[in-house]
Amino acid sequence: MTVTALTKYLKRKMDTDPHLRNIWLRGEISNFKHHSRGHMYMTIKDDQAKIQAVMFAGNNRNMKFQPENGMNVLIKGELSVYEAYGQYQLYIGQMEPDGIGALYLAFEQLKEKLHKEGLFDPIHKKQVPSFPEHIGVITSPTGAAVRDIITTVKRRYPRCAITVLPVLVQGPSAATSIKNAIETANEKGHFDTLIVGRGGGSIEELWSFNEEIVVRAIFASKIPIISAVGHETDTTISDFVSDLRAPTPTGAAELAVPSQAELMERINTLRKILIRDMQRDIVNHQQYLARILQSYAFRYPEQLIKQKEQELDNQLEQLQRTIKKQSKEQDQAFRYLFKRLHTQHPQKQLAEAKSSLDKALKQQHYFMAQTIKQHEIKLINTIEKLSLVNPLEILKRGFALPYTTNGEMIKSVNRVRENDNIMVRLQDGQLNCKVIEVEEGSTDEK
Repeated sequence: MTVTALTKYLKRKMDTDPHLRNIWLRGEISNFKHHSRGHMYMTIKDDQAKIQAVMFAGNNRNMKFQPENGMNVLIKGELSVYEAYGQYQLYIGQMEPDGIGALYLAFEQLKEKLHKEGLFDPIHKKQVPSFPEHIGVITSPTGAAVRDIITTVKRRYPRCAITVLPVLVQGPSAATSIKNAIETANEKGHFDTLIVGRGGGSIEELWSFNEEIVVRAIFASKIPIISAVGHETDTTISDFVSDLRAPTPTGAAELAVPSQAELMERINTLRKILIRDMQRDIVNHQQYLARILQSYAFRYPEQLIKQKEQELDNQLEQLQRTIKKQSKEQDQAFRYLFKRLHTQHPQKQLAEAKSSLDKALKQQHYFMAQTIKQHEIKLINTIEKLSLVNPLEILKRGFALPYTTNGEMIKSVNRVRENDNIMVRLQDGQLNCKVIEVEEGSTDEK
């Protein structure tokens, strides 16, 4: 039989075995891979054996936790053969953490993820108003929590308005309901503070406040949010991301508004302190006024006026002396500046410049004449030197220069032939000649 036939036979055997259709396994995850299409591939192992496993996207979509390498899990699935590789593998239909609840594990994983993103950083916390005008309460309209919040706010700070935004607080649609209510409150824009929460319950009942969409809606809210979920011992991820966490709904109301009775008591205390301080200041100023009335100026005003008039005369004399001295100094400074200005007068400077120019022109003319004379002498010397090497000067001594009809000087007998016409240059003219004979040889031999 072929390999394909054998593999198909084994697959039919395993698929029809009722003991392999519903298997529960305990093991450790390794080689975990989450494919881009949503399928999960992994190896399930214990101390002595391992098996390949796959969990398709349709089965893992609603899992509350993220599988990881090294995690111990409980698995429900069925065993079959993967024909392409001829190996048996486990097809997982359900998976739970072994030794820890799935919700708790999902809680820790989401908490760690959001913590790394910085959603819990105190820098993002908004200040809750001390004296709010309007509070929005996002909770179930029929639970005890909303009654406790309303009662507490009205008792402590009755001038504050309260609006309940009813939502589902448990069940599959609760997270979406809470998220939409937070966004709606932000869109309305007339709330000072939001209280988001519900009464106590199990982790399953409180789970909507651990959903990522709720947590991110709280983080994105522009209105400060007080988290009030469950009892004091209950903790949700919403508590970590909210701007303020209250142990109970009643505690949230107490944190949201001040106590009017405490404010009145504080006002009365401040009023008493103010009255006491004002009475003390009045006494102190009365004593100060009495001391002033007993002073010399009030007992002998005439003598004080005369003394001040004498001081005024002295000050006037000193002022006059100072003005006279400063006027004299200013006059001297003016004269000095005028003298300097006269010295630097433009006409004087122009005359001096003209004199300097005339002197410079005379010097220039003198130096130009000297330079021209020197160059004339140099030119005559140069002309005399050129005359010595001028070939025409040789003609004056009885020599002649032969040229071809093209005007080229004949330097060799090889340049002419018999019957060639040539021109002979003399001192006083030229001779047009015809070559009768060409003889080669040195002029010394001739």
